[in-house]
Amino acid sequence: MKLRISRTHVPLLGGLVVFLLLYAAASIYFPNFFSWRVFEDLLTDNAYLGLAAIGMTFVILSGGIDLSVGAVVGFTTVLIGMLVGRHVAAWVALPLALMVGTAFGGLMGWVIAEFELPPFLVTLAGMFLARGMAYVVSRKSVEISSPFYDAVSSRPYVTAVVFVATLLVAIYVLHFRAFGRAVYAIGGSEQSALLMGLPVARTKVAIYAVSGFCAALAGVVHTIYAPSGDPNAAIGLELDAIAAVVIGGTLLTGGVGYVAGTFVGVLILGIIQTVINFQGTLNSWWTRIAVGVLLMVFILLQKVVQVRAPRAASG
Repeated sequence: MKLRISRTHVPLLGGLVVFLLLYAAASIYFPNFFSWRVFEDLLTDNAYLGLAAIGMTFVILSGGIDLSVGAVVGFTTVLIGMLVGRHVAAWVALPLALMVGTAFGGLMGWVIAEFELPPFLVTLAGMFLARGMAYVVSRKSVEISSPFYDAVSSRPYVTAVVFVATLLVAIYVLHFRAFGRAVYAIGGSEQSALLMGLPVARTKVAIYAVSGFCAALAGVVHTIYAPSGDPNAAIGLELDAIAAVVIGGTLLTGGVGYVAGTFVGVLILGIIQTVINFQGTLNSWWTRIAVGVLLMVFILLQKVVQVRAPRAASG
């Protein structure tokens, strides 16, 4: 029986192969690399990037883009720092920050859907707005200290748990719920989705609300990872999130991709950063160079395989 691999799976499998090769090579070069502790650190150190990338996956699958996620992360950290600094309980401050991020994303989605504006321009404006509001709240880093943060700071694996749990929920929603099928359909052909009777405008609002929620959740995780609110936090994170999504096999044109692939993409970026840190003599900018090369390779791979499978298929 001849094994046939769908062309829609080639970028995802390519990402998985790159991850395995990088992990194997790093484990050979650095004997201590192949250990549960290092893998746990990969998840912990990249949890906030992973969460932002999960939300970005929803957006890119729909054929859109969200340039505001890094700014929303920064604003969320400052908002939490301000609230906790004014003795607002964490169980109030964190849900409030998540609601603000979700509402902000939903508002951008509504503007995009209602006025048929390019997501690039709307989310670019959102990026400037969120980053500017972060500086309005505080121009400098704010230390976050409370019983909750004192407790979770001694359990760094909490951020990895939040990341993995969100990933599993995203996989379920995208592949087993009507909302997920609508996301793929809109990314494949918005006109066809309209003819199918799908609630395109409402789905777009929900997609960007999901991205806003994930970015705000990334901000929450960032405050656990580094207990402070910083208006400069996560500058450029949106580009890393896009890179992780593309390296994970999702097409920038929408309609084809897997959030599990995004997970692989995040791990690849994490391994590159960890290897450079392990090596000790290379400048950190080599991370950007390596990511740039990989991103170009995967963009070319997507072009070469010429994915023409049904765009609305959810895998």
